Amino acid sequence: MQVITHRKHAVNMTKAERIASAVGGGLLAAAGIHSGIARRPAAGILMALVGGDLLRRGITGHSYAYEAMGVRTAPVGQGAEISVPYELGIRADASITIGRPRQEVYRFWRSISNLARVMENVEAIEETAPSRSHWVVRGPAGRRLEWDAVIHNEAENEMIAWRSLDGADMDHAGSVWFKDAPGGRGTEVRVEMQYNPPAGVFGALVASMAGKEPSQQIRKDLYRLKSLLETGEVITTEGQSSGRARFRRERDRLVQEASEASFPASDAPAYNPSAI
Repeated sequence: MQVITHRKHAVNMTKAERIASAVGGGLLAAAGIHSGIARRPAAGILMALVGGDLLRRGITGHSYAYEAMGVRTAPVGQGAEISVPYELGIRADASITIGRPRQEVYRFWRSISNLARVMENVEAIEETAPSRSHWVVRGPAGRRLEWDAVIHNEAENEMIAWRSLDGADMDHAGSVWFKDAPGGRGTEVRVEMQYNPPAGVFGALVASMAGKEPSQQIRKDLYRLKSLLETGEVITTEGQSSGRARFRRERDRLVQEASEASFPASDAPAYNPSAI
């Protein structure tokens, strides 16, 4: 998981909030300095520090608390058309090698409803149009999340890119890439996603500690996809005896391989506004 911040577009407060922060911060800082002079140094220092940060908020227009919670009151500006405003994005990437031909893996993924068979937290996917679908997903703490998504860019047998539409419970955009693996070993599948979790960066960190952060879940789902396409069934270890330890070790190895390749990006993956 990578938190993406772009200070060039980091104003996340309205003009009225900035003015209130600047005025309130100035008054609080002055009161703190006066309190320190009046022999209450500890309280004075604290008030001056809080007042100074309010002044910073007013001058820069950036609230770190808003950023952590995934909140902005300023107009979304640049990046809004790709579902995830730049400074609110969190990046998740994962990849895996599947021992099947690239065309076959691509066709399976392009039939979007198939993904409900391998994505553990997906309850339902309904294809509402050739490039549109409605998703129902189990989120952190059992919360039910829904969104409509559109495939806005694709190259047959090579790449599929999507983004959520207005009104989504979780704004996100991403792409999946397909390429021939070296040595005729099948297909390399790579998923790149940028998203804004419901509770912002704080929510993403909590989900990560609970093992439900998207990059971790993507790796698990890719392993399930590999299992289904290579063996015809999704293999799990729930309820199995310790005699299957070797299988679990192999699973863990594959998941580790899937997590090795990762790189940052500042824009939603494979975004192509002219294709919408």
